[in-house]
Amino acid sequence: MNMRRIVISKLGPPEVLKVIEQEKLTPGDDEVVIRVNKAGINFADLMMRLGIYGKTPDIPFTPGYEVSGVISSIGNAVEEYSVGQRVAAFTGVGGYSEEVKVPASQVVPIGDEISFEAAAAMPVTYITAYHMLVELGNIREGDTVLIHHAAGGVGTAAVQIANAYGAGTIFGVASSAKKEFVEKLGMRFIDRENEDFVKVVKDETNGAGVHHALDPVGGQHLKKSFKSLRSGGKLYAFGGSSFVRGPKIFKPTALWRLIRSPKFSPLKMIGKNKAIFGVHMGTIKDLDLMRREIETLVNMLNNNQIEPIVDKVFHFTDIANAHQYIHDRKNRGKVLLDFS
Repeated sequence: MNMRRIVISKLGPPEVLKVIEQEKLTPGDDEVVIRVNKAGINFADLMMRLGIYGKTPDIPFTPGYEVSGVISSIGNAVEEYSVGQRVAAFTGVGGYSEEVKVPASQVVPIGDEISFEAAAAMPVTYITAYHMLVELGNIREGDTVLIHHAAGGVGTAAVQIANAYGAGTIFGVASSAKKEFVEKLGMRFIDRENEDFVKVVKDETNGAGVHHALDPVGGQHLKKSFKSLRSGGKLYAFGGSSFVRGPKIFKPTALWRLIRSPKFSPLKMIGKNKAIFGVHMGTIKDLDLMRREIETLVNMLNNNQIEPIVDKVFHFTDIANAHQYIHDRKNRGKVLLDFS
């Protein structure tokens, strides 16, 4: 019996995503096979499809960083899991599939009270936000936070984590259409198109600036986010949405914005007492660290400190429309694929 998965058949618009069949998977000694229920979509997947995400597997390949589901088979050396167990997993790539095969170390059990939707929405967005604010940023009670793309997956995760750690004012930058949604999450909304976020942040912090700024935009935008920091503040650069002009390949835009990306001088940073972190969870090699972070987040979920916001679930055969939906910046929270 075969199973189905989605592949990027070539670089291009969402229509290059194809559903193919292959033989069912067999786990290695230290691996488990998961029958996928839900898989998460991340903006990085869109950038991979456009060929502007740096190093990726050879085409054709299956994208997808995160899944939830039920273990269908286990390797001979796996003792901590059993067939039929409900789990979430960080896959790296390969998540857009009816089955995934991953090392047991990348799997986390989930209780019956946690939905597959919530579990699939957590591994990338919540780990990214947690890693930035808690692991790197050592966020403290009363800290001010600036979140760009505040209505997106990482943005909604970040505000919940910041609130769980007692943050002060949280500024959320988004389009005017998402004002009500951002404010309902408890953020001070800043209109991306009509307001200067640096001025707003400075005015409302008595000229000091914020303790933390989360920037998935990249390019010249990073320079403004750096300006929004107070002395001792921290900027987290974790994406490059400004490099994506639309759903089709337009590499001159990406190249031009990459060339114009600011060059930060260590000497000037010393003088300003500010820090910049580059964050890409897909390239972190310390799996023990990632496991600790996801286990902490699962505990926070169980204690109602966080609650993943799932905006929309697409059937996996509707993958092109799912990608287009994110290109159009329609999502308010996480977008998932349904493989159930």
